[in-house]
Amino acid sequence: MEWFGDDAYWLSRLVFQRALAVVYLIAFVSAALQFWALIGSRGMLPVPEYLRRVPARRAPTLFRLHWSDRFFASVAWAGALLSAALAAGAADHLPLGVAMAWWAALWALYLSIVNVGQTWYGFGWESLLLETGFLAILLGNEHTAPPVIVLWLLRWVLFRVEFGAGLIKIRGDACWRDLTCLYYHHETQPMPGPLSWWFHHLPRPAHRVETAANHVVQLLVPVLLFTPQPVASAAAGLIVVTQLWLVLSGNFAWLNWLTIVLALSAVDASPVVTPPALPAAPLWYVVVVSAVAAGLLALGYRPARNLFSRRQAMNRSYDPFHLVNAYGAFGSVGRVRYELVVEGTEDAVAHEGTVWREYGFRGKPGDVRRLPRQYAPYHLRLDWMMWFAALSPAYARSWFLPFVERLLAGDRDTLRLLGHNPFPDAPPAQVRARLFHYRFTTRAERRATGAWWHRTPVREFLAPTRLR
Repeated sequence: MEWFGDDAYWLSRLVFQRALAVVYLIAFVSAALQFWALIGSRGMLPVPEYLRRVPARRAPTLFRLHWSDRFFASVAWAGALLSAALAAGAADHLPLGVAMAWWAALWALYLSIVNVGQTWYGFGWESLLLETGFLAILLGNEHTAPPVIVLWLLRWVLFRVEFGAGLIKIRGDACWRDLTCLYYHHETQPMPGPLSWWFHHLPRPAHRVETAANHVVQLLVPVLLFTPQPVASAAAGLIVVTQLWLVLSGNFAWLNWLTIVLALSAVDASPVVTPPALPAAPLWYVVVVSAVAAGLLALGYRPARNLFSRRQAMNRSYDPFHLVNAYGAFGSVGRVRYELVVEGTEDAVAHEGTVWREYGFRGKPGDVRRLPRQYAPYHLRLDWMMWFAALSPAYARSWFLPFVERLLAGDRDTLRLLGHNPFPDAPPAQVRARLFHYRFTTRAERRATGAWWHRTPVREFLAPTRLR
């Protein structure tokens, strides 16, 4: 069935699948290392309570069959092991059905984690990984040519990621329209990286060029993905370059890398590398792929309509399996950066002479002399939510007090999420949180003080609190 597969994309499929498996690996390892304090049985948002509260139709997951912390850890580490094996090429020479089942198992395991992750998993890149991972099930392996319809569906996902992000910007903050958003964004983004200070201090004309280039790549280039080669490959290349720029300028978990992976699936490498002659697809495979693809196209009506809606939703899933989703980022950009600083003291009663010692986080800004670190594609979930909490207490309503309670109890799993514990011998008697205004230092301030940040106290976020 020559209409069904295209040998020219065999290398694109190989690179796509290996790279996607690496993203899966990072996601599973992130889940395994962080869940104890976040969603474990004694975590800030325990899964057992969530499962009792939410019906199965809204959150399908393996953990409805059985829950324990050890079982969750087993699922996460099993996913990591399966991902590592796929990244090494383990599925390439397996029977086609077995390879598809392997990818399906990976998708089902991560879906089970996301659907109990609650606030900690409410990010667009979780749905993007699941939607992309589901399509990977249908891509096959070396026993057949890559199905053309699946390759087009992958481009459709990439189009929604880029075009949706472009539209949400143009419709949202006025600074995207007057090309001034990047005067602020490198400083106010959720988790700056080690180069963000330098990006922030680029000349303002360069920031305007950055913004204009972003609009071109997100609003015009994605349309070219659906044109004949080599134009589609060139469009994919421009998207890759833009995403690498974002990788250098900040920490956005695996969002940029997964977008790059999607772009690589659109590249036709046949002019450079001669494709091998692959076997014809078996009839059962053609039927399964065609039927599932037709179902996905039908489900795709709602995210497609969302793109052109005046009330465009950002990072929304339209089904509990995350098969089709709406994407977008930074529809508005903050002009001022606020950070929560969490402190503890050994004094049972606070007074004027009380010494407060600051907890350090791994990724989010704290110590003004500490250069922001590079963590992406690894996702520091607590650090990201601390950024949201600084924007509004509403984002912290469900988890911040449980977090403070665990600091007061000296909870080992919670402390492992932090970069610095100022109370290594015994937990503090009281904990408080204060809101600070942070800004990058100027070049002159940096030379004079050695600090990357300048901070000013704004107000109290949480009054001194102790365990009852």
